[in-house]
Amino acid sequence: MKKTFYSNGKLLITGEYLVLDGAKALALPTKFGQNLIVEEGSNNEIVWKSYDADDSIWFQDTILFTDIIEPKVHSESVKSTLIKILHEAYLMNPQFLNSSSGYTISTQLSFPKKWGLGTSSTLINNIADWACIDAFKLLNSSFGGSGYDIACAQNNTPIVYSLKEGKPIVQNITFDPDFSENIYFVYLNKKQSSKTAIANYQDNKSSHLEKSIAKINKITADIILSKKIETFEHAIEKHEVEMSHVLETSTIKETLFPDFNGQIKSLGAWGGDFVMVTSEFNPKAYFHSKGFDTLLSYEEMIL
Repeated sequence: MKKTFYSNGKLLITGEYLVLDGAKALALPTKFGQNLIVEEGSNNEIVWKSYDADDSIWFQDTILFTDIIEPKVHSESVKSTLIKILHEAYLMNPQFLNSSSGYTISTQLSFPKKWGLGTSSTLINNIADWACIDAFKLLNSSFGGSGYDIACAQNNTPIVYSLKEGKPIVQNITFDPDFSENIYFVYLNKKQSSKTAIANYQDNKSSHLEKSIAKINKITADIILSKKIETFEHAIEKHEVEMSHVLETSTIKETLFPDFNGQIKSLGAWGGDFVMVTSEFNPKAYFHSKGFDTLLSYEEMIL
């Protein structure tokens, strides 16, 4: 029997990194995502294929049930990572393997894998739905992270996300700025590893983050309540300055776009994936001149 699961991609608008330590973060589900199609198979194995947005196969392999039940290989390969996720899902609910003699599984991204909109989080959420388990717990036991991306995978509206005593708090909100036509998203031509960025933050963060978290919470509230583009831009600038101090690194605007007439904000892991841009006019020509050709409007990107 064929089953199909789908999860939304994500963008973390505020609270990057500090969300791990309790900050309130604004996160937006995207119109892009990933599905997981499960069909009956045989031989106590999973025949797996993963398709990119252009229908090219970026991963395919056969995984034995026995490898999921008792993983033998521990490496950073795609297959080993997938086995780890499936193994943790099996530990949480063995029935999802025990109820079948095999599976044929395919995944399909609706965004290019390199964009970093949630290839891993959408997969984890889809596997959790299939196995009838808690996706947040599966994330914690496999990939790690704050879980905001899982919340986006599961929700079709903007959210404010936070962690309280390690547990996710998800608040659905209304966020539909009147100036959304002045908001764009630009891909920086390189995918940033969230796992690596989080590890670096954890290794180097200050033990005194309370003031920064309070500032970011206030900025998040200001951004959500912004009625004018000027208020929104001022809040973005303050957020970038504060996170620049926390991470002890220059902002993306200082580094790459100091002459841009508008505001630019890093999203998620600093230094890669997408940035959010505000501009009175479509800034495609400016970013094209700098070598960045992927620009999406708010309407094109956000669910």
